Amino acid sequence: MLIQSASPDRQASTPEADGAPAARWALTAELANNLDRRFLWAPVAFGLGAAAYLEVRAEPALWGLTLLAGVIGLAAWGARRWNAPALLVVLLGLIAFGAAGAWAAKVRSERVAAPVMDGERIMRRVDGFVVDVVSPGAGGQRVLIAPVRIAGLSPEDTPRRIRVTIGENRVPKPGQAIGLRAMLGPPPPPAAPGAYDFARDAWFDSIGGVGFAIGDIGAVALDQPPLRLRMVMAVNAFRWDLAQRLLARMGPTSGGIGAAMVTGHEAWISETQTEAMRASGLAHILSISGLHMAIVGGFVFVVVRTGVAAWPWLALRAPGKKIAAGAGLVAVLGYLIVSGAPPPAERAAITASVAFLAILFDRRAITLHGLALAALSILLLKPETAGEPGFQMSFAATAALVALAESWPKPVRELSTPWWIQGPQAIAAWLAVSIAVSLVAGLATAPFAMQHFNRVAVWGLPANLAVSPLSSFVIMPFLAIGTVLEPFGLSAPFLAVAGWGIDVMLNVAGLFSNAHGAQHIVASAPPQVLLMAFLGLMVLCLWRGRLRWIGAPLALAVALWPRPTPPDAWIAADGATAAVRSGNAAVLLRTDAKRFGAELWARRRGLESTTWNLYGCDRWICAPGRGAPVRLSLAWSRRTPDAETLSGLCVLSDVVVVRGPAPARTPPLCADTVLLTGDDFARYGAAELYRRADGWRIVWAQPLRGVRPWSGLLTVRDARGDREP
Repeated sequence: MLIQSASPDRQASTPEADGAPAARWALTAELANNLDRRFLWAPVAFGLGAAAYLEVRAEPALWGLTLLAGVIGLAAWGARRWNAPALLVVLLGLIAFGAAGAWAAKVRSERVAAPVMDGERIMRRVDGFVVDVVSPGAGGQRVLIAPVRIAGLSPEDTPRRIRVTIGENRVPKPGQAIGLRAMLGPPPPPAAPGAYDFARDAWFDSIGGVGFAIGDIGAVALDQPPLRLRMVMAVNAFRWDLAQRLLARMGPTSGGIGAAMVTGHEAWISETQTEAMRASGLAHILSISGLHMAIVGGFVFVVVRTGVAAWPWLALRAPGKKIAAGAGLVAVLGYLIVSGAPPPAERAAITASVAFLAILFDRRAITLHGLALAALSILLLKPETAGEPGFQMSFAATAALVALAESWPKPVRELSTPWWIQGPQAIAAWLAVSIAVSLVAGLATAPFAMQHFNRVAVWGLPANLAVSPLSSFVIMPFLAIGTVLEPFGLSAPFLAVAGWGIDVMLNVAGLFSNAHGAQHIVASAPPQVLLMAFLGLMVLCLWRGRLRWIGAPLALAVALWPRPTPPDAWIAADGATAAVRSGNAAVLLRTDAKRFGAELWARRRGLESTTWNLYGCDRWICAPGRGAPVRLSLAWSRRTPDAETLSGLCVLSDVVVVRGPAPARTPPLCADTVLLTGDDFARYGAAELYRRADGWRIVWAQPLRGVRPWSGLLTVRDARGDREP
């Protein structure tokens, strides 16, 4: 047998020898390596499809989305069946997930469809059951009611749920049958063009009317409600009673926050406490979310596993880790019920449950695959969460933290190390982990906080580092133990320790919220910029290899994107108030009422709200004074001013806003004035005005919403974007 040696011109083939650049070979190898991680992108594609359904301006037909999802799904299946290139298979699969997300959101929208009130708010008599006490609003305490009858509405037109602000009235207990008189109307539209759509949230919660109570609330006799509603009200009544007991045990200062962290009821948290927590970057602690679920579930897991290990007979005969995981799962589900299952708690409970189930089935508990499965489960149940800031922030933060955990170097376990060396090393390691976790979570949620809430807590990192040990090792564990022992009358010492921790947390929040430059207001970027930042974050978290750093500049898009010049004026959706821009300040025309929408618009445009006295106002009219940045007059009475008054306003102003209906005949002196009336606001909603050399450009909110189930009676013919004088 002859063995022929390889000659120099017949060496083994390599990318360099074949003439292919090494960089191209490395790119191909990295791409092939990430094709195995395609499941991680499934919830991203599904969520983007659901978000696309929420944002389109024309309601798609169910049959069209079904056909689209079916065709793309078959194409993806066929590509895999006939061994198409792997990249094509993955791309078709992700597109199929996106189409499935849009289809699921459409199905969900039709499933929750319920009557919605129309027209302006009017006084109505309401009889119904108190379902729950929800988070207070600007006007005070609010309750969710299942109405049995509403005066002036037939049973077919009666909303499934209404939300009513009760003001100074005594808060009724969930499950009570009550009667009241209330100003009721449809859920509010966006406060400004392109702003968050509260009516869309109400649609998916089957809330068809909102308003505020007038006068006292009394008990009434009603027929027994359906079994499912009785069960929901019984759970909520238990939560309300528990919250009141916690408040009585812990006192008004710390008890309100303790009750909120356990039951979700924020009725006793003062505005001062809320603002301090927001300004210091600690507001996430007040909302039951992933942090609380992780602490409670993790605490129960550690305690049970330690207990099993401390009992040698049981430790030798039972899988302690699986028993602890089962106990943690029960604790998480119990906490979900006690908290009232708000959306953040539902998301966190699903994520924690997936982790504990992974332990029960001998899988790694904290992985990106587990997070992807949890996120996909959440989106399948409630696709509308894809458009909610809470889900976006929690998913981004969790993905970033899990990616950090997977890439964090494993510590070397040392043997026979003296305690005086091991102790400082452990403290240094814990400090490094705490800083990394707070920094990564803050960076991951920053684009969404800037876009949706227009706030940056400058001292958020040190504040969270200071509070993290308290919330993890003192507040939540002792609250959990005290809550469990409360029915037995043994909770006092544990709740006292938790209250001490809350008091310290409030002091830390006050310290950082009063520090120089504690908050920075950031204008919202165009909507597509947030999508860019989200995809950049996902590339950073999910991609494996050097190309992941391409996501870094994309993730910073919201912070770096140049903002356009803010509007010169804003008018509320009902024409009842307005604000104008003066430099970087928003001047509110009405400082005594309707401030929520004006301040929301100001933050969204990066402006500081002010109450400068630049407009002369009487009981019903504001007119521009000397130095007013915009010559705008506002008449907020529901009655249209007479011709003489209207002519006088037109002489003084470039823009006249009238809340009442359009006059039968426009006065001649108003011919060169932009006259906006209640008819315009009823059709087009809130408005932003831009001054131009040839007049005014007006952007309306309603056309940006499109023809959707939650957008009212807008027709295609009315959906025009700009209006010129």
